[in-house]
Amino acid sequence: MNIRAADAGDTDAVTGVFLSALSGMTYLPQLYTDAETRDFISEVLLPNNEVWVAEEAGRVVGFAGFSDGFLRHLWVHQANQDRGAGTALLKVAMDRCPDGLQLWVFQKNVGARRFYERAGFELAELTDGEGNEEHEPDARYVWKPSPT
Repeated sequence: MNIRAADAGDTDAVTGVFLSALSGMTYLPQLYTDAETRDFISEVLLPNNEVWVAEEAGRVVGFAGFSDGFLRHLWVHQANQDRGAGTALLKVAMDRCPDGLQLWVFQKNVGARRFYERAGFELAELTDGEGNEEHEPDARYVWKPSPT
């Protein structure tokens, strides 16, 4: 697996990963078209976050986007989940944010919540979902590095 910084040429691959991963979250409403999602990635995600991609056999299989101490996105293509891409991407984010990270995850995403907890994130807050556009209950997790 190769982990590298993303660039504008990765827009379509990152969009494909995002749409694949999102399609497995059947409890979420579909708020945007595929074209609107691609525009978001091209115009908002990539220019406003530090984004890294995981590649297998030259194909992008996952990505992480973070800024201002928040892990804003960590998505892995459905066909590549549970094979180390998410762990590798999370490690990059943690290494690049040595003062700590926060993130939001949907409460129903039990697998992701376990993943973050195993990585050392602690539950900081539960909400009823009124603050997100999906109106789905979510959870905020915080990671602080261990003092050396």
